[in-house]
Amino acid sequence: MPFSKVKVLNPTILPPSVPDNPEERENLFIDRRKNSPFLLNILAGYKPYLFEDVFARVKKFVPNAFDVCITSSGLFDKNLYDIAKNYGWSYLSTARNSIPGVQNLIMPLYENAQMIFKMDEDIFVTQNCFEKLLQTFNHCQTQGRYNVGFVAPLIPINGYGHVRILEKLGLDEYYEKNFEKIIYGAQHERMLEKSPEVAKFFWGEGNIIPSIDMMNVAFQIRKMEYRACPIKFSIGLILFHRNLWTVMGGWITPPVGSGGGIDEMQICDFCVKQSLAMIISENTVVGHLSFHPQNEDMKEYFLTHREKFRCP
Repeated sequence: MPFSKVKVLNPTILPPSVPDNPEERENLFIDRRKNSPFLLNILAGYKPYLFEDVFARVKKFVPNAFDVCITSSGLFDKNLYDIAKNYGWSYLSTARNSIPGVQNLIMPLYENAQMIFKMDEDIFVTQNCFEKLLQTFNHCQTQGRYNVGFVAPLIPINGYGHVRILEKLGLDEYYEKNFEKIIYGAQHERMLEKSPEVAKFFWGEGNIIPSIDMMNVAFQIRKMEYRACPIKFSIGLILFHRNLWTVMGGWITPPVGSGGGIDEMQICDFCVKQSLAMIISENTVVGHLSFHPQNEDMKEYFLTHREKFRCP
């Protein structure tokens, strides 16, 4: 089946039988659409140890009016199928692993969706984060001095967000004394991206940094504040209008490979070239487990410190 073709299935059927051979698989969409103007698309399937806590948070905090779709690029996962069924969400699985391609497939399936949230499977959402991002988008677009490309929350383990978190908490000197000089950026050589100890620090190890939920509550009661991100942003959770995808011409889908990171580079590059601001709301905080070099250690940390990650 061509990558652009999707087999839409009634949600009342039994789990489909999926061939072991990738060449024989189909793109399958378990359809529980509400035809909402708001869509949350969650890319998931490769960190199953996070499923319970990540999706419990989504279920608690996503507005009821939203369409939610779990999307698995290059696999069919029975656990995700069951989570979607239990929570009343749709589930899309594709034969080929293509991160940009699967995001292109979502858009025509949800023709009524105008405001699109894209979320990765290692993001831990918080109370009212979706509402705050929508509020920031609308306020900035109508009353601000930017044309908005996308809006994102503050994320502690993030090239932009970690700086603002540290500054807001008055911990910039502490961080530089114990880890590294603070700069906007998450290059591979920096401790922010490669050191598990930094990731643990931002998840509250040592009780220096508050929990994401405590920070989120504290920042939400402050006056609305947002800033334009001046660097390439790691798009673990973003909100954009459907028009952005349309004008971009969809995501670039390479002929081979998963295309991981290409969607990030494309949207950031497009926004800069078209003078569309990458806006960060400073009134909401969500968590990011870790960057790739930290993942192995942070998996163990997560499994032994679940209380730091669980939905409050």
